[in-house]
Amino acid sequence: MDTYIEDKMILLPSGEETIRKFRDTDKWISSDYRMAMPGKKSNLSEYSETQTVKQFYMMQIPVTTSLYNAIMYNQDFREEKNKPAVNVSWYDAIKFCNLLSVRMGVSPCYQLGDSPDAVSCDWEGNGFRLASEAEWQYACRAGTKKYRYSELDAIAWYEGNSEGRVHPVGKKSPNTWGLYDMIGNVWEWCWDLYDKERYGSYRVFRGGSFSDEGRLCGATCRRRSMPSFQIEDLGFRIVRTA
Repeated sequence: MDTYIEDKMILLPSGEETIRKFRDTDKWISSDYRMAMPGKKSNLSEYSETQTVKQFYMMQIPVTTSLYNAIMYNQDFREEKNKPAVNVSWYDAIKFCNLLSVRMGVSPCYQLGDSPDAVSCDWEGNGFRLASEAEWQYACRAGTKKYRYSELDAIAWYEGNSEGRVHPVGKKSPNTWGLYDMIGNVWEWCWDLYDKERYGSYRVFRGGSFSDEGRLCGATCRRRSMPSFQIEDLGFRIVRTA
């Protein structure tokens, strides 16, 4: 397992990434709103944040069911390409990262506090963690400013070609940095709060899934939910600070 994980981690270069965010000043935006059509809300404000992204390692593929079960439940690990782990909450992803760090002999990045929401991250640590939102978007775009890194059917499983189900990882074309399934197949949890002032503890997930329309499958599409949320098209992938 150790060699499998090390071989799948790719060192990504440093750079900058701008995250565009929207806020409805009158009411919450419903959980199924369309990122591509924010103007439907009468009092929607837009703001952006440009962040420096230091070089970091990212796994080529989402965490698979086999890897997830091996770490969380001590099941046998099979070094084969299989489907992404889904129905995984943000909390579960955090626990997985810490357990994997211990398994790999590195220091866990996450410190768990007295309440479920009291989680802190050591960004300089050498353990496994979730990507920040800026890291995820930067990695997805592979140094470009594009919404997608290639033609949709070539890179993603989405509503138009998935037959309504999740697919094994790594079957579509990667981006230019060698990352597979960044768009489509399953959404991926990020570390970040979506909007603490407006949504409290809700966390971000990115990328679109097999059940989404094509226009929702892109580098800048943002979704969010409570950190205990689980669903059949939501998983995660892991990164490490370089």
